[in-house]
Amino acid sequence: MVSHASGPGGDERFAPRPAHPAQADRPPPSPSPGPQAPGPAGPGPQPGPEGHGPGPAPRQPAGPGVPARPPTGGPAPSDSSSRGRLAALRTEVGKAVVGQDAAVTGLAIGLLCGGHVLLEGVPGVAKTLLVRTIASALDLGTKRVQFTPDLMPGDVTGSLVYDARTAEFSFKEGPVFTNLMLADEINRTPPKTQAALLEAMEERQVSVDGQPRKLPDPFMVIATQNPVEYEGTYPLPEAQLDRFLLKLILPLPERREEIEVLHRHAGGFDPRDLGAAGVRAVAGPADLTTARQEVRTVQIAPEVLGYVVDIVRATRTSPSLSLGVSPRGATALLATARAWAWLSGRGYVTPDDVKALAHPTLRHRVQLRAEAELEGVTAETVLDGVLGTVPVPR
Repeated sequence: MVSHASGPGGDERFAPRPAHPAQADRPPPSPSPGPQAPGPAGPGPQPGPEGHGPGPAPRQPAGPGVPARPPTGGPAPSDSSSRGRLAALRTEVGKAVVGQDAAVTGLAIGLLCGGHVLLEGVPGVAKTLLVRTIASALDLGTKRVQFTPDLMPGDVTGSLVYDARTAEFSFKEGPVFTNLMLADEINRTPPKTQAALLEAMEERQVSVDGQPRKLPDPFMVIATQNPVEYEGTYPLPEAQLDRFLLKLILPLPERREEIEVLHRHAGGFDPRDLGAAGVRAVAGPADLTTARQEVRTVQIAPEVLGYVVDIVRATRTSPSLSLGVSPRGATALLATARAWAWLSGRGYVTPDDVKALAHPTLRHRVQLRAEAELEGVTAETVLDGVLGTVPVPR
């Protein structure tokens, strides 16, 4: 049976059923609160050093995004120390970044799923500071590459360098050999250099002179792009956009948060010295490995699997879209919903988990028709319509 109204989050009707015949006729337990409905991506954080440009840019609508916090309540399959440590990540990042809980949650989901994240926001909303702080809080290595029109593929992946002492070529690793690689303004470099990241993002390796070289684990590409300046840019091709697990939109901060940003700077906050701000490592690579293994055990009912498929298939028949969501997008939505269910303390996925992650997982995988863009239609409104019409399992 289906309904056009989503049931309460954390609904145990989608939990694994007992196998014993004597238990089969028992009525299901009353539902418990679950994930929040998808809401705004959250107010922007404090500006980093790049945020002192001339004049504020116009505020961009954030659109629905990753919920800022996992819901309270709901049954937990087990007490996970890894979950507790990752939950502390938000508090730790808040020591340096103001009001960016949703983006922190989105990046944590990306790490749990082993995916990559595209951040979109105007200059000066602390995208670089956010990545550096998360790397410090998770005890991970990070490197930043400023993508420019003259950047070459070898500047990212590394290259062979001739050693005059040994009369041999040796490989010099590029900045891609790290845990969190920040590809700043990725749409300002030519497609040839953008394509150099494709193998690294998909295969977790780079090939130089015919020899593959493995990248560290965990490995994530966090790319940024500016939504207001398109002169001299190279839009990412659909094939590369589809390789990003999530697209997170970072708006400008609200007034009270911007006052907090200035208050911290007036008190001597230095975005280049995270240690002085009190940021410390609350988790590490071993915790991420354990958490990923636990996420893979989160179960999903056949009805919820069908719900994911119905959502992506509905985008392919939308009259406003020239390109719908691919099967890779369906698997991405399944992965992010499982990670969100795990962060929420449940061992199974509900339709509300799927709806909560639909916008950030799918918004960059659809392409609008030209006539729809002229009418003011956006990817967000199309996804809202799809989620409002696809029947929700009961």
